[in-house]
Formats: sequence, C-alpha cells, structure tokens
Amino acid sequence: MTHTLSASQLSPQLAQNMHQLDIRHETAADADWVEHLHQICFGPGRFARAAFRIRERFGVDENLSFVAEHEGVSVANVKMSPINLSGMNGYLLGPLVTDPHRRRMGAGRLLTLHVTQKALEQPGCKFVLLVGDRAYYEPLGFEPISPQKIDFPAPVDPMRVLAVVKSAKVKKGLTGPISFWSGDK
Repeated sequence: MTHTLSASQLSPQLAQNMHQLDIRHETAADADWVEHLHQICFGPGRFARAAFRIRERFGVDENLSFVAEHEGVSVANVKMSPINLSGMNGYLLGPLVTDPHRRRMGAGRLLTLHVTQKALEQPGCKFVLLVGDRAYYEPLGFEPISPQKIDFPAPVDPMRVLAVVKSAKVKKGLTGPISFWSGDK
C-alpha cells in the first residue's frame, strides 16, 4: 500500500525543479524563519488547527523535521508528530509549509515524500496520517481513510483525512482517540 512517486509522474518542469532542491534537518537556527512562515501561511488560525494541537500535545520528532533549500535558501519545512491510534504507532505529518514566493518548485512534494519514507522506516511505525488537500497528497501515495473513526483534538474536514499505511489491516484499524506513541521511538 505504500507508494512512491517517480519522476515520470511529474511535469518535466517540476521534476527538474525537484532535482535542484536539497533537504536537511531543521536546526534551532531555523526556528524564527519557520515560525514566521507559519504566521504568513496560516495566520492566527493556525493555533486552532488539528495539526497544531496535536504537535502541541504530543510534540515533534526532531529527527523527522526537515527544511528544503534551493541554492542555499530555505524554501519549505515539514514536521512529524509521533502518535498512536488503536495501539498502532505512526506519525501525523504537519504542518507542511512553503514560502509563498517560492511555491511551484516541488519543495513541498519532495519534503512530503522524504519525511514519509523516513517515518515509515522508523521501527514500530505503521502509518503516516495527515489532514490535507486530496489533489495534492493522493499523487504522493496518501489515501482517504474513514475519518469519522478518529477522534481529532480539533474539527477537521473528513474529506481531507489521508494516510499512507503499511497494510490494509492498519488502514482499517485507524480508529479512536489520538494518543502518545507507545514504547520507545
């Protein structure tokens, strides 16, 4: 069920742009830039979003926080929060944020593919969950799930709840309240 995106599925321009991007771990030096980017892209409403509340409650896996750069300039950021649903460990992707002046380069897609792959490689990780635009995330391997079964800490549009899972059994099991990752990461 996991899916990878090949360059043949992208427009030639987007594929070329993605090859000009570098990915690195987020550092403490990025904090002000990331916060400013969140403010610009999401505004004050970001504090009420489900991803923000989950990140605030469950934290972020610093090993899965990345920045995309183009010619040494930071252009996008992604974070992952370790969570548990029905006894299964996974991650909530988000937020994914791109500098509005540097969109359409493929940085968000590249970060999504990179962080999802890295998350699924973590011992015990069964899924990556997100709340986002289907047209954007479905080509990256995310599939709709039954969102009414998951208790989010804030309202979410049920049509925007998507996941990449390791098996059909995992997909069916994504139910209940979001809780803390079980065991060691």
